[in-house]
Amino acid sequence: MKLDEAEVDAALGALSSGWLTMGPRIQAFEAAAAERLGVTHALAVSSGTAALHLACVAAGVRGGRNAVTSALAGPEAAWAPRTSGGDAVVADVSDVLVPVADVLRAAVPGTAAVIASHLTGVPADAAALRAACDARGLVLIEDVTDALGATLADGRPAGCAGHMGCFSLADGRLGGVGEGGLVVTEDDELAARVKSLRSHAMTSVTWDRHRGHADSYDIVDIGFNYRMDEPRAALATARLERLEALTKERRAAAAEIRAAVPAGVTPAWPDGLPTGAAPQAVALVASDEARRDALAAALEAHDVAAGTWPGVFADAAPIAAEARARTVLIDLGAVETAGLGAATVARVVAGA
Repeated sequence: MKLDEAEVDAALGALSSGWLTMGPRIQAFEAAAAERLGVTHALAVSSGTAALHLACVAAGVRGGRNAVTSALAGPEAAWAPRTSGGDAVVADVSDVLVPVADVLRAAVPGTAAVIASHLTGVPADAAALRAACDARGLVLIEDVTDALGATLADGRPAGCAGHMGCFSLADGRLGGVGEGGLVVTEDDELAARVKSLRSHAMTSVTWDRHRGHADSYDIVDIGFNYRMDEPRAALATARLERLEALTKERRAAAAEIRAAVPAGVTPAWPDGLPTGAAPQAVALVASDEARRDALAAALEAHDVAAGTWPGVFADAAPIAAEARARTVLIDLGAVETAGLGAATVARVVAGA
């Protein structure tokens, strides 16, 4: 993660202020994020995983209730329903974009929510998923941990079509600040629930009492310590200003790497990344598992971060397992952190 001078100054300003948690910079970041994403509520939390956990709790995923999640999604989307007291029902996806039909086939009695993951920064058809969820009384949670900066087909930012959108600001993500997350929603009740639960379900926080808006607090539920700190909020606000530029850089890097694929390898979405993608990783699909292993070995030999779909349920889902066995993911955030340019990675890919 490369920070410019304004971003460093923003974080230093927070550190020198003496107020380090849940203060004015959190409020400024939430206001800036809500404006950029075009939503009513944007709530800062400690991580993308915390965002998904809170969204599941707010959606009513608990004992006897479950959430549908993609077999290719990361562990945060798999474990969030379970850590909220419910369970995960796995959609063995035929497409990484989580088609509506696959989700509806997976939904069972007791399903309360659907977690739609915008994997590798490529947006799913969240509008169609929202319509399907609304028709069945399900809460749509968009897992945007890979996709800050992505846009849906209708031009809205990814994360803004569902009942809640959950973003990650982890190191390597676009707009990343090391650790951090966001929950966004248009629903006042869901926002109030998330806002309360992120801070031990207290009726007021220290900043309220400091400003004289409250002189005590009650704890009204079982809550969590999922608060973001002020230096990260200040940094996140500054990085939002560069989001469009960072997204363009990522798309250019992804295009250069995708154009270099050798024989026996095809980039996912061979006709080109969808217009609204904000790539977190470049997905390359090999002709078979042996070719995939050779490509991964070549990348690793040159210190290029390479993995596969992280789905913790993929091995038990035959369609997802086949995709996992043939796919290499090049993590663009890790490539940037390592100081490797897209041209270097493309040369390695071409020679693999």
